[in-house]
Amino acid sequence: MTMPTTASPAARSALADVAASDSTLRRFLHGLPGVDAVGLEARAASLGTRSIKTTAKAYAIDLAISMVDLTTLEGADTPGKVRALGAKAVHPDPTDRTTPATAAVCVYPDMVATAKAAVAGSGVKVASVATAFPAGRAALDVKLADVRDAVSAGADEIDMVIDRGAFLAGNYLKVYDEIVAVKEASGAARLKVIFETGELSTYDNIRRASWLGMIAGADFIKTSTGKVAVNATPANTLLMLEAVRDFRAQTGVQVGVKPAGGIRTTKDAVKFLVLVNETAGEDWLDNHWFRFGASSLLNDLLMQRQKLATGRYSGPDYVTVD
Repeated sequence: MTMPTTASPAARSALADVAASDSTLRRFLHGLPGVDAVGLEARAASLGTRSIKTTAKAYAIDLAISMVDLTTLEGADTPGKVRALGAKAVHPDPTDRTTPATAAVCVYPDMVATAKAAVAGSGVKVASVATAFPAGRAALDVKLADVRDAVSAGADEIDMVIDRGAFLAGNYLKVYDEIVAVKEASGAARLKVIFETGELSTYDNIRRASWLGMIAGADFIKTSTGKVAVNATPANTLLMLEAVRDFRAQTGVQVGVKPAGGIRTTKDAVKFLVLVNETAGEDWLDNHWFRFGASSLLNDLLMQRQKLATGRYSGPDYVTVD
């Protein structure tokens, strides 16, 4: 876990010149190897069939719990709901204090201060979606104000959404410049860049978006908002894991990955951990470099953890309803 993060501009100097103009950036992104869709999906499916022993499963469950960004992003969110979510993030299973805390609580900017107070002193981070989440359809100054509000309220991490319309129109430099500006506005907060992979249409686009985000300064690249029909899949996450692996090999900079949306069961989470281990390697098997964007996943992880400990399945009443 000793690789430098993307917070160091000098570390990415090997690729700094590719964003000198729209044409150089386009040339670089379209020069990336094309994705073999059949091969990618076959490898993701193959890795998803791996089985693990009971002792390894116990470790994987605790690791997955520690990687969860416990999330509530609804118009009906209240301070009480956010405080309850924060308490659950700190002590996911109040009856078993050996249960690890989650990585973070993820909320809208106006709930950051409430979340920060709820997790104070615990080590649980507060992440905030910003930049006109989830559509990203706003002027840049509005997006930056959104980010600054979240940071001033105490956000440790910012989850931004890219302008998918600009990206799909081939206006890569606009997307790059926006990420750079958001990174600057985020200050010391780590930046997760959300691509909304379900709207990017092709695996080639997901690969290009991954490299674009990393060159621009992303600390994490994230699949999706969880607000569209197609969110995280093993194949698109595998592709992004390949990208961060190759980016580190080329620049020395390690970037995290966050699949979000649609990951609901322990079985799903274990499949993703196998993808991480077999693709990027064990350096990414830590919540500083890999996260699950989830709301319902934690409950299933807790129930499976309790089953391993006692030999019986407690059912949904064992955990709180978020």
